[in-house]
Amino acid sequence: MKNQLNLFFLALGFFSRIPMPKWVEYSPGKLNQSSRYLTLVGWLLGALVAAVFWGAQTLFPETISLWLAMLFSLLLTGAFHEDGLADTADGLGGAFARDKKLAIMKDSRIGTYGACALFMALIGKYLLLIENTDILIALLIAYPLSRATAVSLIADMQYVTDADTSKSKPIATTLSKTDLTILLISTLPIFLLVDHTSAVYLLACLLLVRTLAKLYLKKQLGGYTGDTLGAVQQISELVIYGVLLAS
Repeated sequence: MKNQLNLFFLALGFFSRIPMPKWVEYSPGKLNQSSRYLTLVGWLLGALVAAVFWGAQTLFPETISLWLAMLFSLLLTGAFHEDGLADTADGLGGAFARDKKLAIMKDSRIGTYGACALFMALIGKYLLLIENTDILIALLIAYPLSRATAVSLIADMQYVTDADTSKSKPIATTLSKTDLTILLISTLPIFLLVDHTSAVYLLACLLLVRTLAKLYLKKQLGGYTGDTLGAVQQISELVIYGVLLAS
């Protein structure tokens, strides 16, 4: 049990700004295993962001409360996944050769493609959420499901970034069957939060996103990088908000 808690807090500390307890032990192998708990980390982060939105509504209108919740989310995660989206857009949009794409993605500077992708993603989240009938539920379930979709790609794709220069080299490069099973089983609480029809629509759409992302990244890069996982997470989050709104 202590080992599993260790893995959970490693995942939480790596993918958020929440400090880890001092007793948590780090090793590359443990961090690799900790990916199994990223769905659970998503549930926690989603709950915190939803709580900020709920609390803000006691003082502000819904529009301002949502903006504050989104701002809190960026601070909570350190814009970790948004950075991946921007770098992915710059790399895939700014070059034709695979090596050049990877080199651009490692550059910490943001370009036109990245800026446009980041702006459209943020404004897209806001618009889709503000039109949803239950923003609290949308926030709560989007965080875990989008992370599960992105991380699941590790199970059957090759990691293509040079580990010595990658900005995200501590990230897992393999996902065992046990890790994948825990990751996916942790998504099941959505059936308690939305009706079964909406839950099935969500899972089907996310499976489609995963399939298309896998095909596209294999064609463009021959595999995945930490940045592309962040991009898939952001796209999956937008899809979740859109499906909930449409259904």
